[in-house]
Amino acid sequence: MPTIIPFKATLPSKDKVALVTSRAYEDYSVAELASQLDYNPYSFLHVVNPFYLNQQKVDTEKRLRQVNSKYKEFKAEKILLKETSDSFFLHKIITKTNTFIGIVGGLSIEEYKQNKIKKHEDTFGYRVDLFRDYMKYAGFYTEPVLITYPDSDILNTWIKKQQHKRAHFEFATHKKEIHYLWKISKEKDIQLIQDTFSKMDCLYIADGHHRTESATKLYEETGKNPFFMSYLIAETNLKINEYNRVIKDLNGHSKTEFLHLLKQHFSIENKGQTLYTPQEKFTFGMYLDGNFYKLQLKENKIDTSDVLQSLDTQILYDFVLNPILGIGDLRTDQRIEYLSGKQSVTELKNKVDNEEFEVAFLMYKTDISEIKKIADLGLIMPPKSTYIEPKFRVGLTTFEVEV
Repeated sequence: MPTIIPFKATLPSKDKVALVTSRAYEDYSVAELASQLDYNPYSFLHVVNPFYLNQQKVDTEKRLRQVNSKYKEFKAEKILLKETSDSFFLHKIITKTNTFIGIVGGLSIEEYKQNKIKKHEDTFGYRVDLFRDYMKYAGFYTEPVLITYPDSDILNTWIKKQQHKRAHFEFATHKKEIHYLWKISKEKDIQLIQDTFSKMDCLYIADGHHRTESATKLYEETGKNPFFMSYLIAETNLKINEYNRVIKDLNGHSKTEFLHLLKQHFSIENKGQTLYTPQEKFTFGMYLDGNFYKLQLKENKIDTSDVLQSLDTQILYDFVLNPILGIGDLRTDQRIEYLSGKQSVTELKNKVDNEEFEVAFLMYKTDISEIKKIADLGLIMPPKSTYIEPKFRVGLTTFEVEV
């Protein structure tokens, strides 16, 4: 059922690809960003931050039009090259701990609107408008929406075969990642990909809900750009990490009162200095006042047939964060922050020990089956329920937008 199309991407020149591509702008520390922009004239960061050497304040439209101007400058200097024919791309990412491989192509906005491409997260209107404006004035975007599909023997065999061929790009990064990109332009390969996806019932957004909504809004306003760039990956190849929570205070409760309130819904086991992390659903780690605790949800506290009520992130909100700690909006409350499961437990512990926060909760990771059930039912998961990989480098495959 889903329609996937090849497209004319803009790619870095082969001799500069390792210099051009970068992590997302916000992933860099101030020092790292300065180093990249000072010493690497080919970095795509110059495109997304054209005012680096002249830090003047300008309105959004002027800034984004300058992004477009810098992008065109990179093309004029042959740092970036627009493809002349439509292609899919097979992109393999090897990190220190995982290997990911997926197909980069365009997906239909109309099919997204028809719920053939399903979502599980809510979006903020201002963020949707912000990225819509980015596409409108900058004229491109370079980070694909992460889409997952049920494993396919046909695609698995085809992907394995493609990897025996010489890649269009092969490069390493400062983070010791290795990237391979194969350009897929033969008609028989394009047809195989399209035929295989057309037989699937639906696809699921893993990450990139705001980008999808922004592309939809621009399409509805202009009638142009009916497809959005996506990275499609088999669901068994997706890496789903948890988001842990740190809270600034106990909402006026003493430690004793807080533990007493928790005992209404959880069995509590003091783990002392052991760096405890939960190993199964309905269990939570907690770090409070120098000790780790295991919290086990008591039986019959929830309806386990209710997929939303059964999410660990929802349970923590329903029984702890909201009623005991007074956390209302998980997106906007200033008393709560989130650390991805990729960050060490020691880092979380230090935030409490340094008195930045009063208590920390460690979550068990959400399963892909839970995400799909939520999406199938048209429900929305609590914010920061998942930290999903792979993450992408900007400037590798760029999707140009008509306005």
